[in-house]
Amino acid sequence: MDEPSTSTSGNAMHSDFVEITMDVHQVVPPPHVSTLQLIKIKLKETFFPDDPIRQFKGKTLKTKLILGAQYFFPILQWLPNYSFKLFKSDLVAGLTIASLAIPQGISYAKLATLPPIIGLYSSFVPPLVYVVLGSSRDLAVGPVSIASLVMGFMIAEEVSPTTQSDLFIQLAFTSTFFAGIFQAALGILRLGFIIDFLSKAILLGFTAGAAVIVSLQQLKSLLGITHFTKQMAIIPVMRSVFDNIHEWSWETIVMGVSFLGILLLARHISIRKPHLFWVSAGAPLACVIISTILTFVIKGQKHNIMIVGKLQQGINPASADMLLFHGDYLSLTIKTGIVSGILALTEGIAVGRTFATLRNYKLDGNKEMMAIGFMNVVGSTTSCYVTTGSFSRSAVNHNAGAKTAMSNLVMAVTVMVTLLFLMPLFRFTPNAVLGAIIITAVVGLIDIPAAYLIWKLDKFDFVVLLTAFFGVIFISVQYGLALAVGLSILRILLQITRPKTAMLGNIPGTAIYRNIHHYKEATRVPGFLILSIEAPINFANLTYLNQRILRWIEEEEDTKTENSCLQYVILEMSAVSSIDTSGVSLFEELKIALKIKGAELILVNPLAEVIAKLKKADEDNDYVRPDCLFLTVGEAVAALSSAMKNQSETIEEEIE
Repeated sequence: MDEPSTSTSGNAMHSDFVEITMDVHQVVPPPHVSTLQLIKIKLKETFFPDDPIRQFKGKTLKTKLILGAQYFFPILQWLPNYSFKLFKSDLVAGLTIASLAIPQGISYAKLATLPPIIGLYSSFVPPLVYVVLGSSRDLAVGPVSIASLVMGFMIAEEVSPTTQSDLFIQLAFTSTFFAGIFQAALGILRLGFIIDFLSKAILLGFTAGAAVIVSLQQLKSLLGITHFTKQMAIIPVMRSVFDNIHEWSWETIVMGVSFLGILLLARHISIRKPHLFWVSAGAPLACVIISTILTFVIKGQKHNIMIVGKLQQGINPASADMLLFHGDYLSLTIKTGIVSGILALTEGIAVGRTFATLRNYKLDGNKEMMAIGFMNVVGSTTSCYVTTGSFSRSAVNHNAGAKTAMSNLVMAVTVMVTLLFLMPLFRFTPNAVLGAIIITAVVGLIDIPAAYLIWKLDKFDFVVLLTAFFGVIFISVQYGLALAVGLSILRILLQITRPKTAMLGNIPGTAIYRNIHHYKEATRVPGFLILSIEAPINFANLTYLNQRILRWIEEEEDTKTENSCLQYVILEMSAVSSIDTSGVSLFEELKIALKIKGAELILVNPLAEVIAKLKKADEDNDYVRPDCLFLTVGEAVAALSSAMKNQSETIEEEIE
């Protein structure tokens, strides 16, 4: 449809036909490509759009080996040139994110209904793996709220975390293993496009809904309730809150609300003044320390303030022997692993790309998938549950001046020191403060300005967002996500089966043709019906396109005059990128229908794959003749108008 403006050598009206003279260029088929070459090209474009092999071309064997090692182990790219100056920046950033990771690790483990110590284990080993395999300079890895919530909820549907605690932990580790296998497989097989089905609208609605549910779940800790529902939907949660009003503890409420206020204030300060990022980064650990001392001094247990309790001292014990690959719960662990793995992967990749864009460096999504996947596989064998890149920790890492992934190593070492020597200090940490930390972390997931922007840009996407949001808070986390994904896929199917088509008209004084409903100055050309097909043609939309084009033809016939009858139907095909076997039959059927009506089918700018298939299918040279193929609509109208004029003059001479 985009054609250069071309001056015409002459314009004349004769019997309502416009004559425009213009050079006509031939439509030629693409060069011959063998089936094997075609398959190779298709596979390359599908799975290797970034062509990672090109960096090896023309290099010596030694260089290729070095590049190969750097590709699989990104640490080898920056470690040889690592300096003390860079380490000072990473040291500050690592210590800063450690101050956030320690309280968040404990809190998120409780969110997943796992022992708090597992949250710290998950902040120790996975970062060590990511330092070696990860390619992001800003990503800070560890447990995250959404994946913790989903994993805990899905397993708790079939296994009680209180009466079957050992089995629950085993299933969590096994689910983490399958999550890692799935994530790594996506990266190795270069199937990362699968996570693209989680659109921005889905993620905004889902994370906002999950943030609401996570926050409401913390009412158990903030109010001091001991008997609380295991369900995640808003109605059962609120019913549980008010049914157990007799369990509310005013001491717990005062402590929880006070520290929640402090944390929210710290967050607000850091948002308003980004250079004070350390305020929100250090606030959780400061609140944990202060509340722990306060609880110890006032003997909080005697005042109904629930505490974390004794935490196991020492680094991660091996857990490979705890993985369950048989039995009744295998399907549960696979399902939980895939769902939590997709969510963790989506968050990690999105966060990594965000900061890569800010700092202007390239992030390979497939390498990140492999890094996160192997990180979780190793983690599952060292008493860790599913981890990924956290937005809150990564933002702090970025603002603290991290230069490389070494900041994750600093964080891991800090967590290791905590595990070895400082665990007894967390014994009196009140659950109410951990709940306040979780609420403060997830409240940032509710992005109202982004939701409003989606409302302005695309109403259907906004409906998808609301579906995810209300599905999560009223039904369940996984069903809310599934409903939103299903609605998005339905939209894609509608776009495929009901492709856009448009009637084109001429912009006066040019050879440009545009949608007559978009450009009001565009005018119809007598004797021509010019249509644009703006999608690939395949079995899914064949019937619709056939019916729609025939309807246009019938409408055109209804409005014909004595001096202007339909002679040519021009199909502008610049946007038809591909066509399948069923799609070829569309042109055969249109050709027959138009022949009966005394009109002819003209094709404009069919692309390489399309013209190649049409020529193979049209053995009789019926509708891909040179006089039925044109490069532009302007050339087609000019050539055919001239033919119409000559034909009209011949008829008049015969009558005279």
